[in-house]
Amino acid sequence: MTAPTTFNAEPSVAGRRQSLGFKFDAITVVSTIILLLLAVLVVPPVLILIYGSFTVPPPGVEYSGATIANFVQIFEGRRLLAGLSNSIIVATFATTLALVVGGTLAWLVERTNVPFKKLAYLTCVVSLGTPYVVYAVSWLFLLGRVGPVNDLYRTLSGSSDILFNINSITGMILVQGFIWCPVVFLLIAPAFRNANADMEEAARMCGATVLETIYKISMKLALPAVVATALLVFIGNIEAFDVPALVGMPGGINVLTTDIYEAIRLQPPNLGRACAHSVLMMIMVGVLFWFYNRVARNADRFASITGKGYRPRAFDLGRARWIGGAFILVSFIILLVLPLLALLWSALSPFPRPIRLANLSKITLSNFSNVLGSSDTLWLGLNTVLVAAGAATAAMTITVFAGWLSARRSRGGAIINQLAMAPFVFPGIVFGVAMMQIGLRVPVPIYGTLWLICLAFSIRYLPLGMRYAFSGVLQIHRELEEAAAVSGATPLQRLRRIVAPLLSPAIISGWLFIFLVASKELSIAVLLAGPRSQTIAVTMMEQWVNGQAGELNALGLVWTAIMTVFAAAFYVVSQRRPSSSQTA
Repeated sequence: MTAPTTFNAEPSVAGRRQSLGFKFDAITVVSTIILLLLAVLVVPPVLILIYGSFTVPPPGVEYSGATIANFVQIFEGRRLLAGLSNSIIVATFATTLALVVGGTLAWLVERTNVPFKKLAYLTCVVSLGTPYVVYAVSWLFLLGRVGPVNDLYRTLSGSSDILFNINSITGMILVQGFIWCPVVFLLIAPAFRNANADMEEAARMCGATVLETIYKISMKLALPAVVATALLVFIGNIEAFDVPALVGMPGGINVLTTDIYEAIRLQPPNLGRACAHSVLMMIMVGVLFWFYNRVARNADRFASITGKGYRPRAFDLGRARWIGGAFILVSFIILLVLPLLALLWSALSPFPRPIRLANLSKITLSNFSNVLGSSDTLWLGLNTVLVAAGAATAAMTITVFAGWLSARRSRGGAIINQLAMAPFVFPGIVFGVAMMQIGLRVPVPIYGTLWLICLAFSIRYLPLGMRYAFSGVLQIHRELEEAAAVSGATPLQRLRRIVAPLLSPAIISGWLFIFLVASKELSIAVLLAGPRSQTIAVTMMEQWVNGQAGELNALGLVWTAIMTVFAAAFYVVSQRRPSSSQTA
């Protein structure tokens, strides 16, 4: 005899949720929280820029309500066209220079049997720890009026003229290209390292020469990595502020980023024009990133690693290996040795002077004494470390959850991924303008404090953290989490006990990389820093403007030595992950 069926007049809460298609669990809660948090962090800067571009009137113009006067002012003058053309010219040729040098280094180091390979890695490690301001200043001396190049020219020719003007578009191209060479090496090297040598050997057996094999096989297999890197470096050169401010502006050469900076520095500041300029630049960078994502999405069509047939082997160059070794050695000297020697000479000189034997007797340690003996240096370093470490910690904490939810295709994961990657379309100077207005408008007095700089850095570098976290989670097979779920583990327990420990190399690599990048960020900090919230990069720029080249170089050398330790730690940790360098 069966028990009578009981009918409930009112369905349970769980039943109503199930009937409505709503599944309430821990993952939904975490996904909702991360989604709201990212929306709060990422959306307001976009809205504030758009709002400011249409509502803040230019100085001297009285009106209220929405207007397009700022855009009309920009397009009426020739400044936008000049800044845009200069930006494109510098970015195009600097990217080409970086690709030729960095790409050649990557191929020689990863695919051939050339000597001096370790010098390329040493160059990358030290370059990661060197602030862009310091690197630009070193080349301002090397190719400047009192530098060795022009000094040697005057000595040999007897002329009072100079051979090379560093404050020119050509000078900007050289310095920016040299800055990006180590980055290109790090981004392209994995593509050559993981290439299958069987195709190259087959081409050689069919009668192809070494150059034909390199052009038709090696370079074609690495084409997606090269094109994606080229787009990424081009975007980085478009967004650059350090080199245009230090090298271009003294020569009267403006680009898009310096136009925005000068609009902010006007008296009174032209915030409307700065916002309108920022919106246009943000659209431009967004289009470039759309092309970058399309290239990166189709990269798997060029895969050459297939099962047991994969055998990475070095390409034997024969006697030409010494030519390749000479290329590495010359690159090491140009990209690293010469800039460091220039910094050292300037730091040991009481004022800028040519590199001559007669001047050796006048070297002094006073600049190092002033830097190391000043209490300002300590708080500057402490400010920079606190801001960089805080930004790295906040960004990686958020992106560990965001990367996990996105990689596991959880509810809302696609939107979370888009929001976390959205700050990529913000050039640094543009994001600085947005955060400056937010800092001025919020009721909490955070403008001019480290809190605002740290918040800006945290949002700005969310995409970097997302790349490390997302790729790291993809390497962890979901079967491990499924086994834990069968054993009764909740989603958060699976994240804490399974995913997080296995993801720790990616988390550490991401944290160190964000820390290194944030510690030398200038374009955002220069707009947000107050009298007691300056960072190392902002102080270095002010020292250069004030003519304190000796103290700047001494501070730069000390800071570079400290940051190189962190860069070496990043390199060691990243080498434990096969794809870490690609995510950088």
